[in-house]
Amino acid sequence: MESKPKRILALDGGGIRGALTLGFLERLEELLHQRTGNRNLLLCDHFDLIGGTSTGAIIAAGLSIGMTASEIKDLYLSIGDKIFGEKYSLIRNFGKRIRAEYNFGPLEKALEDVFGTLTIESKEIRTGLCIVTKRADTLSTWPIMNHPSGKFFESNKNILLRNAVRASAAAPSYFLPKQIEVGNNQMATFIDGGVSLANNPALQLFLIATLKEFPYRWPLGEDKLSILSLGTGTYTKRYEHAKMAKKHLLGWAKIIPELFMEDANYFNQTILQYISNSPTAKNIDSEILDLRDDLLTDKPALHYVRYNVLLEAKELNSLGLYFDQDQIESLRKMDAAKNKEILYNIGAKAAARDMDPAHLI
Repeated sequence: MESKPKRILALDGGGIRGALTLGFLERLEELLHQRTGNRNLLLCDHFDLIGGTSTGAIIAAGLSIGMTASEIKDLYLSIGDKIFGEKYSLIRNFGKRIRAEYNFGPLEKALEDVFGTLTIESKEIRTGLCIVTKRADTLSTWPIMNHPSGKFFESNKNILLRNAVRASAAAPSYFLPKQIEVGNNQMATFIDGGVSLANNPALQLFLIATLKEFPYRWPLGEDKLSILSLGTGTYTKRYEHAKMAKKHLLGWAKIIPELFMEDANYFNQTILQYISNSPTAKNIDSEILDLRDDLLTDKPALHYVRYNVLLEAKELNSLGLYFDQDQIESLRKMDAAKNKEILYNIGAKAAARDMDPAHLI
């Protein structure tokens, strides 16, 4: 009897734009229900490993404990305004050291309500889970996993799930860093996993699944290993060259994370398209295109599928959605909670158009 492939679900970071991802996840659940005839099938039953960064970590953790995409959507739409509430006023707080734009209290309260006292080793986590965060005091990317054979499982198993998720979602300037004890009475300071090569965690999860020093050690092959990667929306970025040439120190400090994350995202997609025969391959840039004529390995190393949405007028119009440029600029922001229902609707429409049952194995 032929064994089923190992399946990985990878969820990008993106703040409130995670609502867009949930539109894809609801469609995914429906397709799996239709295929299996089992209306009670959960995504944690289908995927062997679910991983996410930042907002993707929140969704991944929820899915891992048996929540449906609809349940997470309802939660997301109800708490978005609380998490990204009123910003600290630089005028009212003039002269004080403002360390973050938003109060982290509502985010931590929401995570506590959902995950309670669950830890990384809790049996309530029903599938493989990987939460990607960034340890600021050592500059290292941390994939916190619940696999009992992981090298650092004994040190990390008692970390509260809600704290690991909060650490992954501690976006610099938005929320304060999260301090966590990581074993042997050692404290560590974590910031958002998006400040790494793994805001799109798909490549990181591929390495975790296949490298010998990680605990999974799953075999390669497009009939043996599958990654479904979901984005939170993207757009073509272009700035006026003269303004860029005149940027001052603070201006560069604010834009450097964006420059880094853009390269990191496309690097992830380049490598995964280079080692697969992806049915959803997209142009990486105008030079290397979509790599359909390139394959690094003798045979595809995995089955790789990536869904995302361009938050641009032409793409949105193709979905039957029409916004002026100011509205589109607002949709691109990671903290504009007022857009949460619109973003979910964009994801749902794109999923209905783009998700093909033939892409799922």
